[in-house]
Amino acid sequence: MDSNNDWRQRLYVMVFQSDTVAGRRFDGILLLIILASLVIVMLDSIDQVHQNYADVLAYIEWGFTLIFLIEYGLRLYCSPKPLRYAFSFYGLVDLLAIVPGILALYYSDAQYLLIIRIIRMLRIFRVLKLSPYLKQANYLMAALRGSKQKIVVFLVSVCTLVTVFGTLMYVIEGPEHGFTSIPKGIYWAIVTLTTVGFGDIVPKTPLGQVISSLVMITGYSIIAVPTGIFTAELANAMRGDALQTDCPVCKKNSHEPNAAFCSRCGNGLFKKVE
Repeated sequence: MDSNNDWRQRLYVMVFQSDTVAGRRFDGILLLIILASLVIVMLDSIDQVHQNYADVLAYIEWGFTLIFLIEYGLRLYCSPKPLRYAFSFYGLVDLLAIVPGILALYYSDAQYLLIIRIIRMLRIFRVLKLSPYLKQANYLMAALRGSKQKIVVFLVSVCTLVTVFGTLMYVIEGPEHGFTSIPKGIYWAIVTLTTVGFGDIVPKTPLGQVISSLVMITGYSIIAVPTGIFTAELANAMRGDALQTDCPVCKKNSHEPNAAFCSRCGNGLFKKVE
């Protein structure tokens, strides 16, 4: 019994602990297998390759699916809390890497869903010890949360504009110029407002061309709005991470992270320990 627990513990260290030699080796091999499986999926999407090597690629893909299935089973087996792992982010990602391979038995096109295995490449952050860099993502998330209401208002305003412009173009241009319905006009307004301009529908009447010019000019001014909102919130989020310590001289209470001296008066922020 003790030997079984000891083997299970060693397996846990290898599978879950990326800061050990065995763990880094296991994760490194796993990442290579994930990359190889992604290459196989991409190659199989090429018609010429699929026609000549469909069976070979299918067998290889089944081999990868079997490897991932065994790996998932090992993680459940050696995890102290299997259910906690199964419903964790990485546990769900590991499961999603297997499900498309099984679905491909019943629906052939489901094999292309295997491309979601690329999400498993997030493990590279653990292998290369890049986790501290992920903390910088907190600034982005804070900026998104802070700008959520402003962006919602902006999107509602844009939706209102494209609806108005699309309806106007439907009334002015009409079906004879390609604006066969209000949704078609809204589609044109979105394409024009975002300055994409596919050119599949163009106004023919002078009034329609005037409105089109107005929409394009409006589009240039609108594009900068969400960028400015997000940038301002990002700056606020980074500023909020400043060191909150009162300067003993000028009483300034917000300083750069890891600052030792006040940026206003130059006085030391902390007492010397003798």
